[in-house]
Amino acid sequence: MTTRKKTRRASYKVAPLELTKPRTSAIYIDEPELLFAESKRHCDPRTGIPLYGPRSLGTSRHKSEVHVGFIGPSEAVDRAQTYLESCCEGVPGDDSHGPFPGCKSDRGYRCDLKMDERIIEPVTRQEYREVLGIRGARDRFEVFLAMLDRKLEILSQRDHPLDYVVLVLPDDLYQRCRVANYTEKGAGKTHRDLRRAFKAVAMKYKVATQILRESTTGLTDSKRKMDHPSVIAWNLFNGLYFKVDGLPWAPTELTPASCFIGVSFFRPLGSVSSLRTSVVQAFDENGDGLVLRGHRFDWDESRDGKTPHLPEHMAEELISMVLDRYEQERGQRPQRVVVHKSSRFDPEERSGFEDALKGVSRYDLVALSPTSNHRLLRTGQYPALRGTAFNIGDVSYCYTSGFLSYLDRYPHGHVPSPLEIADHVGDTARTQLLKEVLTLTKMNWNSSNMAGLMPITLRFSRLVGDVLREVPDGQIPDPKYKYYM
Repeated sequence: MTTRKKTRRASYKVAPLELTKPRTSAIYIDEPELLFAESKRHCDPRTGIPLYGPRSLGTSRHKSEVHVGFIGPSEAVDRAQTYLESCCEGVPGDDSHGPFPGCKSDRGYRCDLKMDERIIEPVTRQEYREVLGIRGARDRFEVFLAMLDRKLEILSQRDHPLDYVVLVLPDDLYQRCRVANYTEKGAGKTHRDLRRAFKAVAMKYKVATQILRESTTGLTDSKRKMDHPSVIAWNLFNGLYFKVDGLPWAPTELTPASCFIGVSFFRPLGSVSSLRTSVVQAFDENGDGLVLRGHRFDWDESRDGKTPHLPEHMAEELISMVLDRYEQERGQRPQRVVVHKSSRFDPEERSGFEDALKGVSRYDLVALSPTSNHRLLRTGQYPALRGTAFNIGDVSYCYTSGFLSYLDRYPHGHVPSPLEIADHVGDTARTQLLKEVLTLTKMNWNSSNMAGLMPITLRFSRLVGDVLREVPDGQIPDPKYKYYM
C-alpha cells in the first residue's frame, strides 16, 4: 500500500501586469498632384500626359523631333523599328491596364520619332559569331563591350542629328553577354553587368541610351513573360522623353529653391572590400537631378560594421560639393536642403553634414528605410491606403505603397510595408517631410507609375552607384541624370 504525501501549495498574490500604452496617431496625406503642359494638374501621369501633354511642351526643352539611332543585328534592328513605329500609333489597354496614347505631334508626348539608316550601326554576322564563340565569360563580355564602344563612337561622329541610341539584343546575345562574374587577383570576386557598363561607355560620347531585348518587340517566337504591352510602351517612351531632355511632369508639393540630396555608397570596380566611395544625387523642386561622385574612403566591415558612414571631414566636403554644383547650375545657393539616407546618421557624419549646411537657411537630415516590423491594418480585405502616416511614440511611418483611391484598387501582389523615419534632425515638421517623400516617390522617370515605394533620392542611388562603378577614376562622370537611367 502506498500513501501519497500531501503537499501544501503556497498561495501568492501576483499583481496584474501593467503595460504603458504607447502614444499613437494617424493621418492621411492626399495623393500629390503633378504638373503637365500649361500648368494643368493631375495625380496620374497616364491620365495627365494624354490629356494635356508633357510638362516641357511649349518650352525649349521639348523636341518636336527625336532622332533615334540603333546598334544591333540588322534583323533585330528592323523589328525594333517596326515595334517603335507601332507604339507611336498607340497601344490598347484592358480592364487592368490603361492604354498607351502613342507618341506623335498630336498625341502622347507630342513629338515624332525619326529613324534614319544613316544612324544605324549594325552588328554583322561575323561580329555576332565572334562574340558568341568566345568561351570565357569575362573575355566575351569585354570584347562585346569594346565593340559597342567603337560603334557608339562612330554614331556620335556622324554628320546627322542623334538624340537617343537603342541597343537591340537578340536573346542569345543578351543571355551570353549580360553579366560576367570572375575572380581577379587582389580584387576578389567581381560582378559586371552589361547595362551598367554600356551606360558608362555611352556617357563618354554624351549619348542617351536604351537596351531593348528583341523579344520585347513581340515579333519573335520567344515565350518570355513580360508586362502588358501598354505598360512596356508607357515606361519605354517616358524614359525616352526624359533622356532627350524633356520633362514628362513636375511636382507641385516641393518648396522652391530646395535641394533634395540622396546619399549612398558603392564599391569601385576592382577595389578591395574595405574601399568604398560615396555617391550623391541632388534633385531640385522640379525633379531635375544631378549625379556627383564623392571621394574614396576606407571602410572595414570587420572593424566598423556593415553600414558605412562618412568621416566628418568627408561628410562636410560632400555636401559642400553639392552646394557648389547647385549654385553653378542655378546661379544661387539653395534656400533649403534635405539630405536622405537609408541608414542612420552617426555622430561624426551628422556633424560634418551640419557644418557644411551652416550657410543654408533651413535643412533636414532624414534617414528613411522600409520596415515590416510595424504595420497598420485596415478594416476589410484591402491594405492601408497609400498616404497613410502614423506615429508610434516618437517614430513616424508612412505608406508610400498601398491601396490607391484614385484607381480604386491595390496594384501590387505583395503586402505593402511602410517607410520608417529612423532618424531626423532639422527644421521641418514630420508631416511636411512625409508629404515631400510621397511626392518624390512619383518622380521615377523610368516608369510612368503614379506611385513608388522609395523617393527618387534613394530609389536610384544604388543604380547610379552601379553605373559609377564602371566609370574609371580618371574619367569625370557626367552629372546629367539621364545618362544613368
